[in-house]
Amino acid sequence: MSPRSGHGVTLALVCLCLLGAMPIIANSRPAEFSALSFALFLSIWQILFGLPLFLWEIRSGNSGIFSASSQERRPLRTVTVTLLTGMMFGLSTYLYVLGVEKVGAVSAAIAIQAYPLFAILWETVFLKRRKTPVELVLTLVLVVTLYYLGTGGSWRIDGFSPWFVVALGVPFLWSIAHVIIKEELGRTAITPAQVTLFRVVISAVFLACVLALAGPDRFLEPLTRPDLQIFAAIMGLVYYLELVVWFYAVREIDVSLASSITAPWPALTMVLAVVFLGDRIEPHQLVAFFIAIAAIYGLIAAGLRKQQAQLN
Repeated sequence: MSPRSGHGVTLALVCLCLLGAMPIIANSRPAEFSALSFALFLSIWQILFGLPLFLWEIRSGNSGIFSASSQERRPLRTVTVTLLTGMMFGLSTYLYVLGVEKVGAVSAAIAIQAYPLFAILWETVFLKRRKTPVELVLTLVLVVTLYYLGTGGSWRIDGFSPWFVVALGVPFLWSIAHVIIKEELGRTAITPAQVTLFRVVISAVFLACVLALAGPDRFLEPLTRPDLQIFAAIMGLVYYLELVVWFYAVREIDVSLASSITAPWPALTMVLAVVFLGDRIEPHQLVAFFIAIAAIYGLIAAGLRKQQAQLN
């Protein structure tokens, strides 16, 4: 393994640790800190943590999207994509916090593993990328596994938790936004630090508008509570680091390799949930986790084989 690849693998492992810790941090916050308020303030803290790197890049001459070559490209399209995906990420942040709270850290972590399922759907519908029979079978396995998890292992439709659908909304929105961003990144010189900061700024503005409609008191109380802000700051820092580290990881290694390294992060969430939250891991959660991980690895391998066949 080359030093560059080794660096990318290390960054992907860091992502795994950060992803595994995030649900635990979200569910460790005080009960009076609502999901919507928490989502807003962790986004604000993300902005504060992201500004130093953003400003350092500009001062060091890496102007990215502000460069002359980037300005010649379609600015209206870039602004539209940035606003749209920023709002999607803002909503997904709220659904993330709410989903983890309602279905538990472990079940929510496994639900978020549905990301490849939605990514395949959008790539097939919008990018017209045909899937192999193996990919379709593994996708079906993942769907059935998520249904099993959503019913609490009972297989009964009346036992399906509506809050599990909320948790599934996170990978659903992520997959749409990432497909849009992936198509746009190749057209601009935007850097990982810039795309991350723009994303969280728009997310924070979007969540602030929603919170203003829900009631100004939900904004004022957490603002005057240092004990609440500590949790928002920790979550904001971990979330920001995960975003930036992921972007830099996929610069060093293939997305497929980075995804395979980070895929088992719900296992870390399980361990941390038992240690710090006192959660009990149910048998159906373990079954769903192992089947979901196997299906995801299968999808990654099938995708790599298809790419190799196309190159040959």
